[in-house]
Amino acid sequence: MQTFFVTPSQVEERKIYIEGSDVNHMKNVLRMQAGERLMVSDGNNRRYLCEVAGYEDGLRAEVAIIEEQPADTELPSRIYLFQGLPKQEKMELIVQKCVELGVFEVIPVITRRCVVKLDEKKAKKKTERWQQIAESAAKQAGRGIIPRVSEPMTFKEALKKAGELDVVLIPYELAEGMSETKKIIEDIKPGQSIGIFIGPEGGFEKEEAELSLKAGAKEITLGRRILRTETAGLTIVSALMFHLEGK
Repeated sequence: MQTFFVTPSQVEERKIYIEGSDVNHMKNVLRMQAGERLMVSDGNNRRYLCEVAGYEDGLRAEVAIIEEQPADTELPSRIYLFQGLPKQEKMELIVQKCVELGVFEVIPVITRRCVVKLDEKKAKKKTERWQQIAESAAKQAGRGIIPRVSEPMTFKEALKKAGELDVVLIPYELAEGMSETKKIIEDIKPGQSIGIFIGPEGGFEKEEAELSLKAGAKEITLGRRILRTETAGLTIVSALMFHLEGK
Protein backbone atom coordinates (compact mmCIF):
# COMPACT_ATOMS: atom_id res chain seq x y z
CA MET A 1 0.00 0.00 0.00
CA GLN A 2 1.31 3.44 -0.94
CA THR A 3 2.35 5.74 1.90
CA PHE A 4 2.32 9.56 1.76
CA PHE A 5 3.47 12.17 4.27
CA VAL A 6 1.66 15.38 5.15
CA THR A 7 1.97 18.01 7.88
CA PRO A 8 -0.45 17.98 10.85
CA SER A 9 -2.12 21.14 9.46
CA GLN A 10 -3.26 19.14 6.41
CA VAL A 11 -5.21 16.70 8.60
CA GLU A 12 -8.82 17.61 9.34
CA GLU A 13 -11.49 15.71 11.27
CA ARG A 14 -12.38 13.17 8.58
CA LYS A 15 -10.23 14.12 5.61
CA ILE A 16 -6.69 14.97 4.60
CA TYR A 17 -5.44 17.17 1.78
CA ILE A 18 -2.28 16.01 0.00
CA GLU A 19 -0.36 18.74 -1.81
CA GLY A 20 2.81 19.34 -3.83
CA SER A 21 4.61 16.80 -6.02
CA ASP A 22 2.76 13.90 -4.37
CA VAL A 23 -0.43 14.96 -6.18
CA ASN A 24 1.17 14.46 -9.60
CA HIS A 25 2.64 11.15 -8.41
CA MET A 26 -0.77 9.95 -7.24
CA LYS A 27 -2.74 11.15 -10.26
CA ASN A 28 -0.41 10.73 -13.23
CA VAL A 29 2.17 8.13 -12.17
CA LEU A 30 0.22 5.78 -9.90
CA ARG A 31 -3.09 6.73 -11.58
CA MET A 32 -4.92 6.37 -8.30
CA GLN A 33 -8.68 6.60 -8.67
CA ALA A 34 -11.44 7.50 -6.22
CA GLY A 35 -11.93 4.69 -3.73
CA GLU A 36 -8.35 3.40 -3.83
CA ARG A 37 -6.77 3.01 -0.43
CA LEU A 38 -3.50 4.49 0.82
CA MET A 39 -1.68 5.18 4.06
CA VAL A 40 -1.00 8.75 5.21
CA SER A 41 1.37 9.83 7.99
CA ASP A 42 1.40 13.28 9.54
CA GLY A 43 5.16 13.09 10.22
CA ASN A 44 4.52 13.01 13.97
CA ASN A 45 4.10 9.25 14.16
CA ARG A 46 0.34 9.28 13.49
CA ARG A 47 -0.88 7.10 10.62
CA TYR A 48 -4.21 7.03 8.83
CA LEU A 49 -5.76 4.45 6.54
CA CYS A 50 -7.48 6.51 3.84
CA GLU A 51 -9.12 6.30 0.45
CA VAL A 52 -8.93 8.72 -2.45
CA ALA A 53 -11.93 11.05 -2.61
CA GLY A 54 -10.86 13.15 -5.60
CA TYR A 55 -8.55 15.79 -7.05
CA GLU A 56 -8.93 19.57 -7.05
CA ASP A 57 -7.62 21.05 -10.34
CA GLY A 58 -4.49 18.94 -10.03
CA LEU A 59 -3.32 21.13 -7.13
CA ARG A 60 -4.23 18.87 -4.26
CA ALA A 61 -5.80 15.51 -3.57
CA GLU A 62 -8.55 14.95 -1.03
CA VAL A 63 -8.49 11.65 0.82
CA ALA A 64 -11.07 10.45 3.30
CA ILE A 65 -9.89 9.02 6.63
CA ILE A 66 -11.17 5.49 7.21
CA GLU A 67 -9.39 4.94 10.51
CA GLU A 68 -6.37 6.01 12.50
CA GLN A 69 -3.97 3.12 13.01
CA PRO A 70 -1.28 2.59 15.64
CA ALA A 71 2.08 3.90 14.49
CA ASP A 72 4.23 0.92 15.40
CA THR A 73 7.04 1.22 12.88
CA GLU A 74 9.35 3.45 14.93
CA LEU A 75 12.09 2.13 17.18
CA PRO A 76 11.67 2.71 20.93
CA SER A 77 14.90 4.76 20.88
CA ARG A 78 16.10 7.56 18.65
CA ILE A 79 19.28 6.62 16.78
CA TYR A 80 21.51 9.38 15.44
CA LEU A 81 24.02 8.32 12.79
CA PHE A 82 27.12 10.54 12.64
CA GLN A 83 28.51 9.47 9.28
CA GLY A 84 31.97 10.49 8.09
CA LEU A 85 31.51 11.81 4.54
CA PRO A 86 32.30 9.02 2.04
CA LYS A 87 33.31 9.30 -1.61
CA GLN A 88 31.02 9.24 -4.66
CA GLU A 89 27.39 8.22 -4.11
CA LYS A 90 27.92 6.05 -1.03
CA MET A 91 26.15 8.57 1.20
CA GLU A 92 22.93 8.07 -0.74
CA LEU A 93 23.03 4.33 -0.05
CA ILE A 94 23.81 4.93 3.63
CA VAL A 95 20.91 7.35 4.05
CA GLN A 96 18.47 5.09 2.24
CA LYS A 97 19.28 1.89 4.11
CA CYS A 98 19.67 3.43 7.56
CA VAL A 99 16.30 5.16 7.22
CA GLU A 100 14.77 1.80 6.30
CA LEU A 101 16.32 0.29 9.45
CA GLY A 102 14.89 3.00 11.73
CA VAL A 103 17.49 5.75 12.18
CA PHE A 104 15.99 9.00 13.50
CA GLU A 105 18.55 11.44 12.07
CA VAL A 106 21.61 11.25 9.82
CA ILE A 107 24.41 13.75 10.45
CA PRO A 108 27.16 13.93 7.78
CA VAL A 109 30.48 14.63 9.49
CA ILE A 110 33.66 16.14 8.06
CA THR A 111 36.62 14.27 9.54
CA ARG A 112 40.34 14.58 8.85
CA ARG A 113 40.45 11.64 6.46
CA CYS A 114 37.42 12.72 4.43
CA VAL A 115 38.31 12.97 0.76
CA VAL A 116 35.09 14.79 -0.14
CA LYS A 117 35.26 18.59 0.06
CA LEU A 118 31.99 20.52 0.01
CA ASP A 119 31.60 24.28 -0.06
CA GLU A 120 28.44 25.84 1.37
CA LYS A 121 26.54 25.73 -1.94
CA LYS A 122 27.45 22.11 -2.68
CA ALA A 123 26.69 21.06 0.91
CA LYS A 124 23.22 22.56 0.70
CA LYS A 125 22.49 20.87 -2.64
CA LYS A 126 23.77 17.51 -1.39
CA THR A 127 21.74 17.76 1.81
CA GLU A 128 18.56 18.47 -0.17
CA ARG A 129 19.25 15.38 -2.28
CA TRP A 130 19.89 13.23 0.80
CA GLN A 131 16.70 14.50 2.41
CA GLN A 132 14.70 13.48 -0.66
CA ILE A 133 16.20 10.01 -0.42
CA ALA A 134 15.32 9.85 3.28
CA GLU A 135 11.70 10.76 2.52
CA SER A 136 11.45 8.16 -0.24
CA ALA A 137 12.97 5.49 2.02
CA ALA A 138 10.61 6.44 4.86
CA LYS A 139 7.62 6.00 2.55
CA GLN A 140 8.88 2.64 1.31
CA ALA A 141 9.51 1.39 4.84
CA GLY A 142 6.19 2.64 6.22
CA ARG A 143 7.89 4.91 8.75
CA GLY A 144 5.79 7.18 10.96
CA ILE A 145 8.21 10.07 10.51
CA ILE A 146 10.60 11.40 7.88
CA PRO A 147 14.10 11.21 9.41
CA ARG A 148 16.10 14.40 9.09
CA VAL A 149 19.41 14.65 7.26
CA SER A 150 21.34 17.61 8.64
CA GLU A 151 23.90 19.67 6.76
CA PRO A 152 27.51 18.47 7.13
CA MET A 153 29.26 19.52 10.32
CA THR A 154 32.79 19.28 11.70
CA PHE A 155 33.89 16.45 13.97
CA LYS A 156 34.00 18.78 16.99
CA GLU A 157 30.50 20.07 16.21
CA ALA A 158 29.32 16.48 15.96
CA LEU A 159 30.84 15.63 19.36
CA LYS A 160 29.03 18.60 20.88
CA LYS A 161 25.71 17.44 19.45
CA ALA A 162 26.40 13.88 20.59
CA GLY A 163 27.02 15.19 24.11
CA GLU A 164 23.25 15.69 24.42
CA LEU A 165 22.55 11.98 23.89
CA ASP A 166 22.31 9.18 26.45
CA VAL A 167 24.66 6.71 24.76
CA VAL A 168 27.32 7.26 22.09
CA LEU A 169 29.05 4.39 20.30
CA ILE A 170 32.12 4.48 18.08
CA PRO A 171 33.08 1.33 16.17
CA TYR A 172 36.86 1.44 15.89
CA GLU A 173 39.17 -1.01 14.16
CA LEU A 174 41.58 -0.99 17.11
CA ALA A 175 38.88 -1.84 19.65
CA GLU A 176 39.07 -5.29 21.20
CA GLY A 177 36.61 -7.65 22.80
CA MET A 178 33.29 -8.75 21.26
CA SER A 179 32.05 -9.71 24.73
CA GLU A 180 32.48 -6.12 25.93
CA THR A 181 30.67 -4.80 22.85
CA LYS A 182 27.83 -7.23 23.47
CA LYS A 183 27.51 -6.03 27.07
CA ILE A 184 27.50 -2.36 26.01
CA ILE A 185 24.65 -2.97 23.56
CA GLU A 186 22.67 -5.10 26.00
CA ASP A 187 22.88 -2.33 28.60
CA ILE A 188 21.11 0.12 26.28
CA LYS A 189 17.50 0.59 27.34
CA PRO A 190 14.51 1.45 25.13
CA GLY A 191 13.89 5.18 25.29
CA GLN A 192 17.54 6.13 25.51
CA SER A 193 18.90 8.28 22.67
CA ILE A 194 21.83 6.68 20.85
CA GLY A 195 24.59 8.23 18.75
CA ILE A 196 26.77 6.19 16.38
CA PHE A 197 30.00 7.56 14.92
CA ILE A 198 31.16 5.98 11.65
CA GLY A 199 34.42 7.03 10.02
CA PRO A 200 34.93 7.70 6.29
CA GLU A 201 36.85 5.32 3.99
CA GLY A 202 40.12 5.89 5.83
CA GLY A 203 38.53 5.54 9.25
CA PHE A 204 39.07 7.87 12.19
CA GLU A 205 42.46 9.22 13.10
CA LYS A 206 43.66 8.10 16.51
CA GLU A 207 43.26 11.62 17.88
CA GLU A 208 39.62 11.74 16.75
CA ALA A 209 38.88 8.41 18.42
CA GLU A 210 40.56 9.65 21.62
CA LEU A 211 38.53 12.87 21.56
CA SER A 212 35.32 10.88 21.24
CA LEU A 213 36.26 8.69 24.22
CA LYS A 214 37.05 11.77 26.32
CA ALA A 215 33.62 13.10 25.36
CA GLY A 216 32.01 9.94 26.75
CA ALA A 217 31.70 7.71 23.69
CA LYS A 218 32.01 3.95 24.14
CA GLU A 219 34.42 2.15 21.83
CA ILE A 220 33.04 -1.05 20.29
CA THR A 221 34.12 -3.62 17.74
CA LEU A 222 32.10 -4.93 14.79
CA GLY A 223 34.06 -8.15 14.53
CA ARG A 224 37.36 -9.33 13.13
CA ARG A 225 36.70 -8.18 9.58
CA ILE A 226 37.35 -4.68 8.29
CA LEU A 227 34.05 -3.23 7.06
CA ARG A 228 33.57 -0.53 4.48
CA THR A 229 32.12 2.74 5.74
CA GLU A 230 28.80 2.04 4.00
CA THR A 231 28.62 -1.36 5.73
CA ALA A 232 29.69 -0.40 9.25
CA GLY A 233 26.74 1.87 10.02
CA LEU A 234 24.22 -0.65 8.70
CA THR A 235 25.80 -3.35 10.84
CA ILE A 236 25.52 -1.54 14.17
CA VAL A 237 22.07 -0.08 13.38
CA SER A 238 20.83 -3.59 12.54
CA ALA A 239 22.19 -4.92 15.82
CA LEU A 240 20.52 -2.10 17.75
CA MET A 241 17.23 -2.63 15.90
CA PHE A 242 17.07 -6.30 16.92
CA HIS A 243 18.13 -5.47 20.48
CA LEU A 244 15.61 -2.64 20.99
CA GLU A 245 12.64 -4.30 19.30
CA GLY A 246 13.34 -7.52 21.15
CA LYS A 247 13.06 -5.87 24.55
